[in-house]
Order: sequence, then structure tokens, then C-alpha cells
Amino acid sequence: MNKNKTPKSRIKAALRQLSLRSRERAAAVKRDRNICQACGKKGSKAKGREIKTCVHHKNGIKWDKIMKFIYKELLVDSSKQEVLCVECHKKEHEHKEG
Repeated sequence: MNKNKTPKSRIKAALRQLSLRSRERAAAVKRDRNICQACGKKGSKAKGREIKTCVHHKNGIKWDKIMKFIYKELLVDSSKQEVLCVECHKKEHEHKEG
């Protein structure tokens, strides 16, 4: 493995954290009133009666596809990156969009 390449495990952990804090996840929990849709148990943090719930992706998560996209579009080789000041970076994007 290339030691200059961000490990997949680190990317996956960051994306999981994003998902845990997402509005989409919160909306699913609210919609289902934090109740397991399979057995009907309600999530609880009450001491001695803790029931943990989680949000399940019905269509699964295609981690391989996500990783390929991230490495191709975001975490590109350093030879394809350059350091710019914020002002020049903004100009670079304005030039490409305009």
C-alpha cells in the first residue's frame, strides 16, 4: 500500500461520522419515531432498559463505488494538486465556471 495514500478505513470512518450527523439520518429516526421497523422496539437510553437503534440503508452502501469516486475525484495524486492562496483558488474556480 502506498503510504502517501489515505487508507480506506480512514475514509470510511469519516463518511460514517458524516452519516451519523446527517439531516437525512435524523429525518429517518424522526419519521420512524426511533422504533425498530422489524420488531417494534423503541430505542431507549433509560438506565437498565437501554435499547440501541441504528439507521439501516435499505439499498446497502456500495463502498467500493464510493471509494473509487473519492480516490478519482478528491484524493488525487499530489502531482495533480497545487497550493494556491484562497484568493487565487477562488479565481481559478471562477475562471473554470465562467
